[in-house]
Order: sequence, then C-alpha cells, then structure tokens
Amino acid sequence: MVGFLSRKFGLHPLYEPVDDNPYIADFYEDMKRWAFNSQIFYLSRKFALHLKAQKSDQRVILDRSIYEDAEIFVENLHRRRGITQRDYNTYMELYQTIRTELQPPDLLIYLRCSVRGVRRRIKRRGRESEMSIPLSYIQKLHAQYENWFEHYALGPKAVIETEKLDYLRDIIHRVDLIQQIEELLK
Repeated sequence: MVGFLSRKFGLHPLYEPVDDNPYIADFYEDMKRWAFNSQIFYLSRKFALHLKAQKSDQRVILDRSIYEDAEIFVENLHRRRGITQRDYNTYMELYQTIRTELQPPDLLIYLRCSVRGVRRRIKRRGRESEMSIPLSYIQKLHAQYENWFEHYALGPKAVIETEKLDYLRDIIHRVDLIQQIEELLK
C-alpha cells in the first residue's frame, strides 16, 4: 500500500525495517527470549525513520509508526507475559523519552482488516518467519489495534476498510481508494 500511495501522490516512502531485523526469526521461534531485543531494534529504527520524516522537505508516508510498536506490540507482549516487567519498564522509559522528540503525524490512516484477512495476507506475503505466528497472537494484536486507534488523540486520523480492497487488480477499488485518500489529504 505504501508503495502504491507514494507513487500515486508523490510521497517519499519510509518502510518498516522488517527484513533488516536480525531478531525477527528468533522472536517468532521464542517470543519470550527475543521480545525485548526485537522491540528495541524496532524502536531505534522507527525513531530514526520518524526523525528522517521530520527533517525531510518532502511529503513523507510511513509504513508503520513508532507509536504502534510501543502501544500495541510491546503492550501485547507485556500482557501476554512475553516480555519481563523489567524489560517492559526499560523499554517504556526509553519510548517515553523518545516521544518527547517526535512530532505526531499530520494524519494517521488505519487500514482496517479482519483477523482472517490479516492471516490471508501473511500467507500471501510468504515470509517464512511469520508462518508460525499463533492465531491467538494475531487476535490479540487486532484487538489492541482497534482499541489503540479508538483512543489515538495525537492528531487527525482516518480509517480505510481494506478487507475486500484489491486496489492492484480491481480498477474500481483503485479509483475508490484514490478518492478516499485525496479527500483525506485536502
């Protein structure tokens, strides 16, 4: 989606560093052992991306935000006891410090999709490390996203329902999506 939107609207894309994460495969094998390492990696990389976006003279689109990592993924790990209290406290202290240096996004767009749709997309994407993600983990993340988005108050926000959206192969879907985004960017 980010690639499509960046090309269509002349935005500079900044992608989530998933493939660069040296802990991701280990994390999916043993979440409890590698959660802190993996999340610290994402925190540092997302901080750098946010700073890059803030300093850019171009209009930028971020794949995912630093806020999601801390307030959804790390919270979910903490609730599932997938990260120790000590590591959680350390992470959150660092995150809160980092947040003081960030400007919130001009617009947050939530691409909403069901758990079933998310699982289909994971399968289609074909990342080996993601194939064994437990359904319960995805369900909890989905609930966290819904709750987080409902309470997000850092700036303007919008939802685009993507469950049945096939903007790459369906011209009507593509036109509808473009119209929705154009309306949001006004």
